[in-house]
Amino acid sequence: MVKPLPSSLQNNRSRRSTGGQGASRKQAPVQPSKVGFAWLNRILILAGGGVVLVAGLQAFVTLQSIPVEQITVTGKLEYTRAEEVQELVQPALVGGFLSADLTLIRQLLEDMPWIYRATVRRRWPSSLEINVVEQLPIARWGDSGFLNHQAQFFQTINEGSWGALPLLVGPDGTARQLMGSYQRLEELLAPLRMEVIELSLDERGQLRAILQGGTEVYLGSDDFVERVQRLLALYRDELSARSTEVVRVDLRYESGLAVAFHEPVEVAVVTTNPIRVGE
Repeated sequence: MVKPLPSSLQNNRSRRSTGGQGASRKQAPVQPSKVGFAWLNRILILAGGGVVLVAGLQAFVTLQSIPVEQITVTGKLEYTRAEEVQELVQPALVGGFLSADLTLIRQLLEDMPWIYRATVRRRWPSSLEINVVEQLPIARWGDSGFLNHQAQFFQTINEGSWGALPLLVGPDGTARQLMGSYQRLEELLAPLRMEVIELSLDERGQLRAILQGGTEVYLGSDDFVERVQRLLALYRDELSARSTEVVRVDLRYESGLAVAFHEPVEVAVVTTNPIRVGE
């Protein structure tokens, strides 16, 4: 018969058994939190970005405040003073070098009477370069201004020597048409060295030219080139020796013309068939 162990021995064995199990168990190391590192990285990135942004804003503000220290005006200027151009653009430069509105400056310059086209550029670090092309007047338009090579109207109080330009007169909206007629007429009359000093268009569309020397030429409203050819043929064949005596040539006939001379002699020349010459 097996006798049970005393209670003291059972307790000791129980403690040894428990102690042995505890000694053989390994404790896992504590891992750092990945979530914490992710938030730290984000904070550092945001802080760095903020520093860069602030530095960029400060640099931008600094650049914006750089004043324009020099204005250079280039181009062939005859009727516009460089100092006048510089004074005109100064108010648009108050905000600084980078804040200057170049489109506005160009518009201001092209609104000046004698400026046809303006180009405005920045030149680092603090200069503004302005290139100016002045108007090229081709003719006077009525008594109010001039027409340039594009038949664009402009006005100026400084007429200079342009008062000797040919005069074009016509209803509103006919400037381009008249300019084309004038240039074509000058081209056709060039072989005979006849110059046009005035060309007018009335409300009915009738053209009238005044040549150098005072001769009036009525061209009518149709068949412009054909009628000028008649005039050229007449001068070559019959009127070259008497050109200073001619007061008026009327080409408004369908197939002829009429010539008026200074008093007391006045004759009419009418042809039954139109006279044509090669262009």
